[in-house]
Amino acid sequence: MKVIEKIQQAAADGRTAFSFEYFPPKTEEGVENLFERMDRMVAHGPSFCDITWGAGGSTADLTLEIANRMQNMVCVETMMHLTCTNMPVEKIDHALETIKSNGIQNVLALRGDPPHGQDKFVQVEGGFACALDLVQHIRAKYGDYFGITVAGYPEAHPDAIQGEEGATLEAYTNDLAFLKRKVDAGADLIVTQLFYDTDIFLKFVNDCREIGITCPIVPGIMPINNYKGFVRMTGFCKTKIPAEITAALDPIKDNEEAVKAYGIHLGTEMCKKILASGIKTLHLYTLNMEKSALAILMNLGLIEESKISRPLPWRPPTNVFRVKEDVRPIFWANRPKSYITRTLGWDQYPHGRWGDSRNPSYGALTDHQFTRPRGRGKKLQEEWAVPLKSVEDISERFTNFCEGKLTSSPWSELDGLQPETKIIDEQLMKINQKDFLTINSQPAVNEEKSDSPTVGKLGWSRRLRLSEGLP
Repeated sequence: MKVIEKIQQAAADGRTAFSFEYFPPKTEEGVENLFERMDRMVAHGPSFCDITWGAGGSTADLTLEIANRMQNMVCVETMMHLTCTNMPVEKIDHALETIKSNGIQNVLALRGDPPHGQDKFVQVEGGFACALDLVQHIRAKYGDYFGITVAGYPEAHPDAIQGEEGATLEAYTNDLAFLKRKVDAGADLIVTQLFYDTDIFLKFVNDCREIGITCPIVPGIMPINNYKGFVRMTGFCKTKIPAEITAALDPIKDNEEAVKAYGIHLGTEMCKKILASGIKTLHLYTLNMEKSALAILMNLGLIEESKISRPLPWRPPTNVFRVKEDVRPIFWANRPKSYITRTLGWDQYPHGRWGDSRNPSYGALTDHQFTRPRGRGKKLQEEWAVPLKSVEDISERFTNFCEGKLTSSPWSELDGLQPETKIIDEQLMKINQKDFLTINSQPAVNEEKSDSPTVGKLGWSRRLRLSEGLP
């Protein structure tokens, strides 16, 4: 679904829409940690989330991979940044074809920052000079498939800002005119660069309306998490800092917790003023941190911990090819990534394996694909990828797992045996010692109350939520 449609739907329902932005971490462990954090944040129901594209295309492959996982496994409407920096048209089309094939419909079209070590943007041979070129190309080649978002600059583009006085009136006016050209070329939505003077943002919105820009304009809010990061980011973007903010931060700049608390207060007050003006959309630049962004939304009354719910035991993928999926096998939660991978080519939902086996979507019954998140892959490698000399060596692995000496399993993404299985762990050890290897073993239970913390319905529901990263 396109982001513009979700924002329009929220407006029609009288709801405030909010969204989160993330960036690709530098390490494999960082990527896995980001997905755990993202999963907790998505439980609060953002309209969409977006993932940035590194300067000069430096994170292009990782951005594509993260966007795919966001759409299909985190199950949130995903918007991928795409820039012109170091990107000939062939690479741009490769990126667009890749996300299209994975059911992603939303792109934030940007010119991009100069490559690392360079001061100015340089058009690459066979590439585009600006975001306008990129918007025109996407619309010309892909028609209406993609929802396109573009950036808006309440204080003018940083390249147009000279000195502490900011952009001249002429530069600001020219920047607004260029923004209108991007919208006229096919952009559906504007998300602004960060700002800390709310009056400047509201004036920018009014100026956009006066020149005929009618699409939604979403304010980009960056909570202050630490002082040095705040100074670095505002300096890079040439953002004006109101005197009262500087005065509030100076006495506490070396106290990280105090800075973070002030950042939450400031972000809350900024958003209150924006919402009071009639704008009902907020985009939070999270910097891959969850607490400040969620605290601001809680202060605004937009989310509540106690109201996290879902109509199904899983979040349906926002992938356009499987949005109608409403059936999954009982053990899908043990291997969600493998399940999504194996069913990616199925063309009928909810039928799949439960339909006619002659259907091309049925697939082979032997396509075991033990794909794992990278963090778990290391543990699996250590515990299971070991030399084996006999059948007894194999049964020893399974026995050790039942004894709790191993905590990973190629057949589950959960850690160790679950409470209901531990009831029969001694029997399982004896069975495995006789070379009968067990997986997915559960005890027979009769006449146990449903509130049992081990085998009852409430206990099972709690463990299912934990397996999905939910509180």
